[in-house]
Amino acid sequence: MGVFSDIFLDCRLGKFFPGLDVNYHYWLGPLELAPLRISWPRRLQTLGALNWSCNFLFLGFGSLFVTLYLLSTSFWWITVTYGIWYLYDRKTPARGGRRIPVFRRLPWWKWLADYFPVKLIKTAEMDPSKNYIFGYHPHGMFATGAFTNFASDMTGFRTIFPGLTATLLVLAGQFQFPFFREYFMTSGACSVSRDSIEWLLTREGVGNVLVLIVGGAEEVLECRPGSYRVVASTRRGFIRLALKHGASLVPVWSFGENDLFDQVPNPHGSKVRWVQEKIRSLVGFAPAFFTGRGVFNYTFGIIAHRRPINTVVGAPIDVEKIAEPSPAQIEALRQRYFMQLSALFDTHKTQYGVPEHAHLTLL
Repeated sequence: MGVFSDIFLDCRLGKFFPGLDVNYHYWLGPLELAPLRISWPRRLQTLGALNWSCNFLFLGFGSLFVTLYLLSTSFWWITVTYGIWYLYDRKTPARGGRRIPVFRRLPWWKWLADYFPVKLIKTAEMDPSKNYIFGYHPHGMFATGAFTNFASDMTGFRTIFPGLTATLLVLAGQFQFPFFREYFMTSGACSVSRDSIEWLLTREGVGNVLVLIVGGAEEVLECRPGSYRVVASTRRGFIRLALKHGASLVPVWSFGENDLFDQVPNPHGSKVRWVQEKIRSLVGFAPAFFTGRGVFNYTFGIIAHRRPINTVVGAPIDVEKIAEPSPAQIEALRQRYFMQLSALFDTHKTQYGVPEHAHLTLL
């Protein structure tokens, strides 16, 4: 179906933040409606992508709202019983989590992986007698490639990297939402805290792959098509832990991760960026003003655009175990890591549609 109308996303932040004079008009172009006749596999793929967006945006806070609401009903005992369980189980996300393999193979994760599609590419062999820290870049809007590759079994991680077990590390706040935390932990995801990382590197044997989204919430604000900006200057914690435990570092670049959504312009120094940074400093995540596509249109909505994600795993950097690494040793390894990340990007970029002249910008 053809053009229906033209759309603007009008962000008058001054209405919500008194004294802030911001009036962005963000052009979205003509509304392109989805055709009515679409094959069932593609419909299921769209459903999988919609499910992922709703999980990411609404399921955590939705579960919190329902849990609190139950206190005012005759089902109050559900909240009280769960509260007791939560207190007993609160350390599990930092103690190896609670992976349930069957949940990593649920059909909607397959639909999600096929929607883009998401592909995992290996460039070097990995020794299963070692432990690894994968640095995943970029964060993107929803870290879709990170979840699909490393928190589900739908892109063949265990076949591509035999003998290794991947654990996606995310903000501890994700495990503070009641009931949602139980659902999320079935994927094998754990907290990205220092205690969690040290537990996985010392209590779970070898063959462990810890996947950290290095840029974190700060990098969400750099997410837009054609952006290759990486938050790097303040990232040293994972380098120190790699040295302390002798875990090999592996740079990972996911081509296409930043192409899934459009974002309202927010250059450094703008008032929009100032508001986003302030909110991020208070609550731990960045409020990005973004748009993707909808269920029945390709122009506007919360679903990611159907664009391929190719996750390229680089060669491991062997790390000598140093119980108390010095600042100089940490900095030397940090520079080596980001140099190898840049080399990985440059080596593979043209294969995945990135212009030859494009390079990573380390922030």
